[in-house]
Amino acid sequence: MMFIDPHIHMTARTTYDYLIMRESGIVAVIEPAFWLGQPRTSVGSFQDYFSSLVGWERFRSEQFGIKHYCTIGLNSKEANNEALASEVMELLPLFACKEGVVAIGEIGYDDMTEAEDKYFRLQLELAKELEMLVLIHTPHRNKKAGTSRSMDVCIEHGLDPSKVIVDHNNEETVQSVLDRGFWAAFTIYPNTKMGNARMVEIVRQYGSDRIIVDSSADWGMSDPLAVPKTAQLMCDRGIREAHVRAVCYENALAAYSQSGQIFESDWLNASPIDQRQFFNGNSVLRGQEPMIESTREYALIE
Repeated sequence: MMFIDPHIHMTARTTYDYLIMRESGIVAVIEPAFWLGQPRTSVGSFQDYFSSLVGWERFRSEQFGIKHYCTIGLNSKEANNEALASEVMELLPLFACKEGVVAIGEIGYDDMTEAEDKYFRLQLELAKELEMLVLIHTPHRNKKAGTSRSMDVCIEHGLDPSKVIVDHNNEETVQSVLDRGFWAAFTIYPNTKMGNARMVEIVRQYGSDRIIVDSSADWGMSDPLAVPKTAQLMCDRGIREAHVRAVCYENALAAYSQSGQIFESDWLNASPIDQRQFFNGNSVLRGQEPMIESTREYALIE
């Protein structure tokens, strides 16, 4: 079975993670722009970060046989620095239309402050103007209220729910997200957010329509193999294979292919890996022997 991890922060991960992800069947990832664990202090740091998402990280991922896409946005936590946020807003249109950018995101609420609301709305308007998808970050505190408010604001700004992916859902929010026509994504994150055993029961109860599984693996305690591990647990606990394939691969492809930036042929027809390649004079190698494929064969992991 092939997998897509549609929410993973690979900038914080190692090349070994890419290697084991590929060996586990992950063929594509989407990396949302996010905060780095401490506040950025200048607009230049955002510019360099966005550049890495559409540049070096895209190259690094493909050097290990995984197609890389990203979302671009000002995250809710850093929206509270209004002086800096206003400068970042000027950057966003420059990066949102780059190759491989599939949505504006992840945006939304953290503490549901006035500043967060202001920049959430501004970015929704940007998404409308550019006819782009939106990836919503729902708050970790007051989850139910924050999720409801996020959807309310999207509707208020005239967004089509089918073009909005609401992430970090749990048992409290899933029904309302699905009822209102949005995509419901779930982060499989150790000890918080959504465990994989709980995810099995979500799929057992709600089926697979518009439900997406991701890892959100980042610089914290997290697992870049959360998607294939959850898929295996679903299979072990009797979830139909068609439902497993939908929530761990097909739904992410269906949702994000609306961007016109991601297609299944991107990995099915990808060129063989050749780690002798360079990006701005740099390679993924640090003295290791380069991996050089003669052909790309995904039949081995299907």
